[in-house]
Amino acid sequence: MKNLECEYPLAATVPAPEETALLKWYAVYTCVRHEKRVAEQLQQRQLPSFLPLYRAIHRWKDRKKEVELALFPGYVFVQLALENRLRVLQIPRVVHLVSFQGKPAPLPQEEIDTLRQGITARVHMEPHPYLQAGRRVRVRSGPVAGLEGILLRRKEGARLVVSIEMLMRSVAVEIDEADVEPC
Repeated sequence: MKNLECEYPLAATVPAPEETALLKWYAVYTCVRHEKRVAEQLQQRQLPSFLPLYRAIHRWKDRKKEVELALFPGYVFVQLALENRLRVLQIPRVVHLVSFQGKPAPLPQEEIDTLRQGITARVHMEPHPYLQAGRRVRVRSGPVAGLEGILLRRKEGARLVVSIEMLMRSVAVEIDEADVEPC
């Protein structure tokens, strides 16, 4: 698994600590299948962004090919101070920032950290239908230690379903059931 991510550019342009406190993660809703292009544009504008990707095999009549798809179709995550949102909204193929009651809603830092942790550990993640109910567990050991979600048992093994509540989207992570404990 890979991600498109833009960290802060050169040290000379890193925001001051008081500015960093104002930076929050927001979900940017994009046109369908334009997530990679929007992530590239954010990177060119030197805005910290995060686009988690996963690999899938697509089959056609005459061939099959491995493709990289957005883990959250239609969404890219961007870190910015709210007063700079116009820099994001001016990007072609950006529809809007995810908002509630007309105000852009920041994502909890823990949810972004959870996604990054799984991707950094190269854990296989894939989209999963959104889950609200189920047995909540925390991974106590392994590459995604500390990750919290809902445990699903299947014939092939266990899966941990991690949800981004604000987007009502989930991803599934293959785990060993012995590595989890109740929350």
